[in-house]
Amino acid sequence: MSEKTYDVVVVGGGVAGLAAAVSAAEAGARVAVLERSTEAETGGNTRYTEAFLRMRSIEEVAEGFEEILVDDFMGHPDPSVVNDAALPAGRQGPLWRATHTVNPDYVATLAEQAPQALQWMAEHGVRFDFVPTPFLTQSTTRMAPVGGGLAIIETMGRAARDLGVEFHFRTTARRLTHSPSGIDGVLAHTPDGPVTFTGAVVLACGGYQGNFELMARYHGPNAMTSRPVAQGGNYNKGEGLEMALALGAATAGNFSLFHAEPVDPRSGEPEAAIFCFPYGVLVNAEGQRFVDEARGTVDAWYERTTRAIQAQTDGIAWVVLDQHGLAVPNIMAGVRTDIAPVTAPTIGALATRLGLPVAALEATVAAYNAACPGPEGFDPLVVDGLATTGLVPPKSNWSRPLTQGPFTAYPIMAANVFTFGGLKTTPEAEVVDRDGNPMTGLYAAGEMTGLYYSNYTGSTSVLRGATFGRIAGRNAARVRAGV
Repeated sequence: MSEKTYDVVVVGGGVAGLAAAVSAAEAGARVAVLERSTEAETGGNTRYTEAFLRMRSIEEVAEGFEEILVDDFMGHPDPSVVNDAALPAGRQGPLWRATHTVNPDYVATLAEQAPQALQWMAEHGVRFDFVPTPFLTQSTTRMAPVGGGLAIIETMGRAARDLGVEFHFRTTARRLTHSPSGIDGVLAHTPDGPVTFTGAVVLACGGYQGNFELMARYHGPNAMTSRPVAQGGNYNKGEGLEMALALGAATAGNFSLFHAEPVDPRSGEPEAAIFCFPYGVLVNAEGQRFVDEARGTVDAWYERTTRAIQAQTDGIAWVVLDQHGLAVPNIMAGVRTDIAPVTAPTIGALATRLGLPVAALEATVAAYNAACPGPEGFDPLVVDGLATTGLVPPKSNWSRPLTQGPFTAYPIMAANVFTFGGLKTTPEAEVVDRDGNPMTGLYAAGEMTGLYYSNYTGSTSVLRGATFGRIAGRNAARVRAGV
């Protein structure tokens, strides 16, 4: 078996991996990036995302950044203040807290270091600005790289090559190698056969949404009613997670959930999202409403609505709109599919074209229409409180009768953007073992690290990948150099 020697071996070529590679190379390390895709497809999910960032400027995270992240965590985030008596059975004691709760210093580090990471990327040529989003109503401020995630891949990839980083494509990491002193490399399958790449290791190879066996293991039957949100997710097979778990790594995040996005199942486009449902009604295969379509701003609630869709028969629903809904200013910004909607002159005819029970859909729309208030106060750009009366489930905002044909419908299914469960890391991006101790020589960053428990904190995924990828690469270079 052949061997290649480096100081740092980065597994994965998305935003986290490239940030790690560049920062390690800047620290003087000899760096390899292992990427299972071809060079033309490199970048994982980052390549296909618009890469929105929860920032108010390049120098400052959005208002309430730390608070909203902590709110999305399960249980008590600070092990030093947890009262065991308040925790459920099986979630008590210092060892459980050390390995199953989120270190508040991690969140603080993200808030503190994210602006520095973006400014550092800007120095390498990535441009950031405020760009249009698909959300008509928003709960926070967002920036994005000009050119989306692809601009990150191209710009940071070029920076890595300029620093002497060597890329190995069509190369899949299979097993971590180790010695008494810690992790010291990766056994990988390459087009030329197995190769051992020695060096401190940074795992940045995404989640497991491209592995249906792992999806079924962690998510049960519903795993078959979702798909990766973009082509890059198909490369995320979970080997990084499995390799680390085999050596006793601890986990973080909720393995029963993934970041869900509502997409048109007919479309092959990346992120073919449908965000217009607050201005219509969502119905399932039985022709019935099943969720409050408008609990608040769409950016804060679409994930939970998408999970409700996935729980329906065959994991699918349809958003039904009339001409009043379609007339909402800029509503098509929230429709990212490249496939035309289904239209019909009447609700009954629409049901027929959708293959839904005609009488059920007609009754559903009639009941909804009767529960809607008058139109006074309707404002599509803010949470307007225009709610239904006596309807179950209710609709909390933007409730207007569906009366003006022709009527339109888009199908929606749950797309898997990334999986919530992953490796537990310190604020220094060190992978932690099940005893709560850092694993020497092993770092991780990006979507393969566990962070979220109940709801995705919007526009933080690329941000944490860049931030902790940079930290991981720098620290991996130091540990290899014995600093």
